[in-house]
Amino acid sequence: RDLGLRKFELTDEEWEIASQLRDVLKILKDATLFFSRSTPSLATVILAMDLIDDKLTSYSQDHKYLPAIRAAVCLAKKTLNRYYELTDTSEVYHIAMVLHPRHKLSYFKNAGWEDEWVDTA
Repeated sequence: RDLGLRKFELTDEEWEIASQLRDVLKILKDATLFFSRSTPSLATVILAMDLIDDKLTSYSQDHKYLPAIRAAVCLAKKTLNRYYELTDTSEVYHIAMVLHPRHKLSYFKNAGWEDEWVDTA
C-alpha cells in the first residue's frame, strides 16, 4: 500500500549534505554539552570560542565539503567573530584570562595575539 511518502525520500546528494552538516555541527554540539554540564568560567568561554573558530576555519577551507557547506561555515564564523569582538569591549574577559592560574598572559601570546593586544589585556 502506498502512503505517498516516497516524495519525501532524500536524494543521495541530500544525504551527503546532511552528513557533512552533522560533521560540521559537532563542534557546536560538543561546546553546548560542555557548558550545559558544568559551570563555565569566563576563561573557558574564550578557550571554547578559539577552538570553535579554529575548527570553523578548517572546515571553510576543506574542499571535501560541498560549496554550500563551506559558505554556511563562513557565515557561522562571521557570527562567532561578531560575538568574539564583544569580548574586546569587556575588560572582565581580559582580567579573567590574565588571572587564570594556568593561562595568564601566555595564553594570548601562544594564541598569536599581537603584542599591542597582549599589552592591552
